[in-house]
Amino acid sequence: MENSGLVHMLEHDRFDDLLCMYKLFRAVSDGAKVMMESLSRHLRQLGRELVTEKCSNGSGAVGAGGSGAGGVGSDESMLKSPVSFISELLDLKERFDRFLEKSFLQDRQFKQQMNSDFEFFLNLNSHSPEYLSLFIDDKLKKGGKGLSEQEVEALLDRAMVLFRFLQDKDVFERYYKQHLAKRLLLNKSLSDDAEKTMISKLKHECGCQFTSKLEGMFKDMGVSDSTMEEFRRHLENSGNELGLDLYCRVLTTGFWPTQSVGAKCHFPPHVQNAFDVFKRFYLCKHSGRQLQLQPNLGSADLNACFYGGDKARRHIITVSTYQMALLLLFNQRDRWSYEELATHTEIPDKDLMRAVQSLAVGKVTQRILVKENKGKEILPADTFIVNDGFTSKHYRVKIQTVAARGETDPERKETRCKVDEDRKHEIEAAIVRIMKARKTMDHNQLVGECIQQLRHRFVPAPAAIKKRIEGLIERDYLARSDSDRKVYHYVA
Repeated sequence: MENSGLVHMLEHDRFDDLLCMYKLFRAVSDGAKVMMESLSRHLRQLGRELVTEKCSNGSGAVGAGGSGAGGVGSDESMLKSPVSFISELLDLKERFDRFLEKSFLQDRQFKQQMNSDFEFFLNLNSHSPEYLSLFIDDKLKKGGKGLSEQEVEALLDRAMVLFRFLQDKDVFERYYKQHLAKRLLLNKSLSDDAEKTMISKLKHECGCQFTSKLEGMFKDMGVSDSTMEEFRRHLENSGNELGLDLYCRVLTTGFWPTQSVGAKCHFPPHVQNAFDVFKRFYLCKHSGRQLQLQPNLGSADLNACFYGGDKARRHIITVSTYQMALLLLFNQRDRWSYEELATHTEIPDKDLMRAVQSLAVGKVTQRILVKENKGKEILPADTFIVNDGFTSKHYRVKIQTVAARGETDPERKETRCKVDEDRKHEIEAAIVRIMKARKTMDHNQLVGECIQQLRHRFVPAPAAIKKRIEGLIERDYLARSDSDRKVYHYVA
């Protein structure tokens, strides 16, 4: 199809000319096939250019959440890369769907080839599952682009088309859990109905096992509301005054992407005491359970008074739990160094850096602290004082935490390790299910059927399946045949 004009017609949206060409070639033996192959080469080239360009541009932005000015100012650019990546893929899909409808008369073979092409280049970029989850996260958050619920649902339907092309659906699930957890715990969801609609779409595509943990997260939110109502009645009846308004979300460990070991954070005594009161109340009602504080996704409202200028100014400052622990230290003394803040709060270094950046070198309208040393880069010896000159036209001021929208490279490696560990168990479970039903199978048949069973979540490599088979043989789940080493028997 060299110099046939097909590519020119595609590039200039010549729908009628393409329709005439399709009807002409369809009348010739293998003519439609030749046309389809040329279309496929063009589509794959477009997709490959889009995916590799966004991958190279996006990887730098996603990993730019370090210290200093680059980390502070890059939040919006980090968001643009994943969202624009998916938006351009959706635009490309919509454009070729119009060709399919207007020029190729919904030809089934053309449709299958286009779908195969999209699956090919979407999975060239290993960040695709993360970026698709970030795109959905952007559409399901409050304060979006002024979209109506119908427009949001239409966008989600289009996103689900790309989801069907993903091979690593288990990677998408892990990222989606992280983003959903932040939306729910930080009260950033557009609406519960929109969230449940998205979960129902995923459930329809992948089954209830895929969404069981997501549904469990919603259940925990409802149960937490009831628990807190009971806790407030308990405080009233006992006459116990906490000195602050406490609200806790009790999360089931298996449902939420929380850390297995609670993140460290040393709180002021009155804050720690309030949590201890709730902990005693909860464990009295639910014996045998364990409560572990997870401060990394909490928030707090602080009454703040700034004395610079002619008169004092009062504001309610909405901050993260880590930022609350830092700011309350300034009630004890005026000046703290970064090292002292780290020692007194025991906040993990990565989270401490983000919290201090937001308070001291973030947006000018949100700088609650002042860094005495010049420069935007934060060093261990830097000292901080309260910004008494802070002003805002709003009584309630929300401090945005500096955070990378995508994962940094170390975080991405950690996520990948967790996914690989989960895959080991899923591959082994699939092998045992197959062998329990078949009793005896040769190696190639077992590998093929294992891939077939797992492809709705991910496509396992034959080498990974072979390694899991060896592990099951060592643990006496399977045994090799004496007559043929490539044949396995199920050991009851």
